[in-house]
Amino acid sequence: MSAELSGPAEEFLSWLAVERGRATNTVDAYRRDLASYEAWLATRGRPLTEVTDVDVEDYIAALRASGRRASSVARALSAVRNLHRFLVDEGTAAADPTWDVAGPRVPQGIPKALTEDEVNQLLAAVTGDDAGARRDRALLEVLYGTGLRISEAVGLRLTDVDLESHTMRVLGKGSKERVVPIGRYAREAVTAWLEPSGRGVMVPARWARRGDAEAVFLNRRGGRLTRQGAWAIVHHYGEHVGLADRLTPHVLRHSCATHMLDHGADIRVVQELLGHASIATTQLYTKVSAERLRTVYDAAHPRARPRAHARER
Repeated sequence: MSAELSGPAEEFLSWLAVERGRATNTVDAYRRDLASYEAWLATRGRPLTEVTDVDVEDYIAALRASGRRASSVARALSAVRNLHRFLVDEGTAAADPTWDVAGPRVPQGIPKALTEDEVNQLLAAVTGDDAGARRDRALLEVLYGTGLRISEAVGLRLTDVDLESHTMRVLGKGSKERVVPIGRYAREAVTAWLEPSGRGVMVPARWARRGDAEAVFLNRRGGRLTRQGAWAIVHHYGEHVGLADRLTPHVLRHSCATHMLDHGADIRVVQELLGHASIATTQLYTKVSAERLRTVYDAAHPRARPRAHARER
């Protein structure tokens, strides 16, 4: 039996299913997490539109106290975040109470990068030359070509992109700026998107929010593309090429770094490109490359492994 939710929450789930094309199992998981959240809010007599950051923090604390694993709490918080961001985007709520709420730290393993062939399949999945296809192609090329975080990509302003010098100015974590190069494929995709027949098609007659007019990436309603909107684009093409279970925007960032190191890039250069404050973070990718190198070596070198029927001496 499906859990009953408030009207705004049901609208959010419909948006996920219809406009974002999320799988039934994904929507069902959101429903369960949001039903738990709204039931908890009801004990406080707090409607969705009046939730504060303290409410969200208390809810996360309650989940932790109940013994739920960090990954489970993180997933629940993700559902709550996406709901409140949807309410803000739709004008139902004035502010997002989750924006500054820290989630639990989930232990991270070695990044799972795509192969270069898989990346090529993903990028080739964007077909057509309409405005939507141009935007999607530009977004994917930028994420893989520059290694930007998803928040950095959707935060790009028109003035941040210098196609003549082949660079982008990026505002990263801690409001730290860095300049990253734009490769040929990303540059061509962004150029096509910024033409009147690309981004110009999505420009509204009147901007709904201050700052949207300067956004590089727009949604079909003429607003700045949100993080969840960009995530949905990546997921859509991942499903198209059979990578949905492995692909996220951050995996494209992982892949960018790993492939650069595979081709001999200096680790300090990769650190600067990705905006890592510590070289230790970038060194995670060297482990990936070392594993890949060993796999290729074992498969290719005639003396990499002992022969199965080698005689004992």
